[in-house]
Amino acid sequence: MTPVRVALDLDGSLESLGDAGEVLAEALEALGIDLVRVRTSGVAGPGERAAPGRSLWGPWWRRSRGPSLDVLLGGVDVVHVAGLAVPPTRDARLLVSLDDLRPLRDGARSAGRVGPLRRAVQRGAVIAVSSHAAAHEVRDALDLDRDRVRVVAPAVVTVDPPSRAADLVVNVAGVVETFRTMVPALSSLATRRGGRLVAIVSAAAAGHLRGVPGVVVEPRLAARRALAGARLALHLSDGARFPSFAIAAMGAGVPTVARATAVNRELLAGAARLLDDDASVVAALDELWDEGPARELARAAGRTRATDFAPEAAARAYVALYREMVGG
Repeated sequence: MTPVRVALDLDGSLESLGDAGEVLAEALEALGIDLVRVRTSGVAGPGERAAPGRSLWGPWWRRSRGPSLDVLLGGVDVVHVAGLAVPPTRDARLLVSLDDLRPLRDGARSAGRVGPLRRAVQRGAVIAVSSHAAAHEVRDALDLDRDRVRVVAPAVVTVDPPSRAADLVVNVAGVVETFRTMVPALSSLATRRGGRLVAIVSAAAAGHLRGVPGVVVEPRLAARRALAGARLALHLSDGARFPSFAIAAMGAGVPTVARATAVNRELLAGAARLLDDDASVVAALDELWDEGPARELARAAGRTRATDFAPEAAARAYVALYREMVGG
């Protein structure tokens, strides 16, 4: 089989449980991919290359303009990016992993994401998303043909089982005000059960929650540490991003409750407890807190589902897509 040389941009979307780019890179190399680890904006570490001229061309690449990255790198077959950079390529195929759909939604298009993505696709790029629900939304937002958007779930970092299962850990993504209204009830539940309410939030959301009583606010990079003390996990999101937190929690054996968004129905149904009504969250969590059949079933189903998103599974799917793109 013809070897495929891939340049993987490690400055992709920030995951709350670790560097997903690094995890994917290791899994790809384990499958024998000739990989060039690239940084288009961050500091290059050992075994990585800083994209030539990135301080000058970085802003241009975000607009899908400027020099061809594959030429600057000395020749690769595929350039795979997952962040804001969508650089032109001359000979290589461009694959854009798109995790966050918020910039494509109404009211956010002024952020300048739609134009660069359309330009990249017009030059032959392929967009990879994490679910069929996300693929439908991206095709509509960018007015793309079906074959320009492919479904490949990203790699989810493996998290060890909790060392002390006491806390209710909530991942808040895009619904900060909704979470604020839920804090009294969630905090009361956690306290009554002998634990804490711990919220994993973005830096921007942390400002909105500062001073709110009854909740410990932690940055996204602390999610792994927070899960080490989790009795239950609640994934509270607007459905714009891949539910990596929920999947990692399930993989660690933490029963998980989530909103029944389109993405969550597709990826988590049958493993996490999905709820259509926020008012029923506390009752669902209360039921899963105690040891018993419901909790044990949730733990077993969650662990099984999480294997579908292991790094090696994501790497195999991406390798198949790389070869298809090069062959095409």
